[in-house]
Amino acid sequence: MGAAGRLLPGVSLTGALLTGAPALAAQQAQMAQAQATQGAQMQAQAQPARVVYDIAGHLPDLRFSLSGAQGKTVTDADVRGRTVLLFFGYANCPDVCPTTMAQLTDVLGQLGEDAAKVEILFVSVDPHRDTPDRLQAYVNAFNHSTIGLTGTDSQIADLARRYRVSYQIEKPRPGADPTVYNVAHSRGVFVFDAQGRARLLLADSADTAQIVQGLKPLLK
Repeated sequence: MGAAGRLLPGVSLTGALLTGAPALAAQQAQMAQAQATQGAQMQAQAQPARVVYDIAGHLPDLRFSLSGAQGKTVTDADVRGRTVLLFFGYANCPDVCPTTMAQLTDVLGQLGEDAAKVEILFVSVDPHRDTPDRLQAYVNAFNHSTIGLTGTDSQIADLARRYRVSYQIEKPRPGADPTVYNVAHSRGVFVFDAQGRARLLLADSADTAQIVQGLKPLLK
């Protein structure tokens, strides 16, 4: 999986490549949604673990300028006034990314009218394969409240460093298909309030109910 470690307890690292693409995103979304719903049901009566971390004052405010679909530049100013859920991943991810996107879609459904106050940002750590339009098509298979963002290698690296996110892209073997390689990246979703301040880190083990409970105070 590459050299990667834990960011915080319950926030692990993973990564791999499948031949999946936006054309398969709808199927991935359906499968991941079913898994997320089943997982939430199984955990409903379990003793809640500490999976929503208070990071207020520990990470900087939301600041970015990246490329969105249709040639648009998207900045933190475009999402100011909404609670932002920031997630790093890539469209070819076979497990973590579709599962996380399905769960966040479920969270939006549970929030009801308050979902209009939430914006999800999916930042690709694989800008060589994830063009802005391709990435947007991928996230649209899950919901239409997510903006797919990418940029140059340095832009992605700077933003990842700002929020202490780890990722690694393995170089293709000599003579191999240059589009086939492994990617390792951090799990976890960063939550920023309407003023752009870092407030929460959602561990990958958080269930839908725990995420909704953590978000509600920020949506008042």
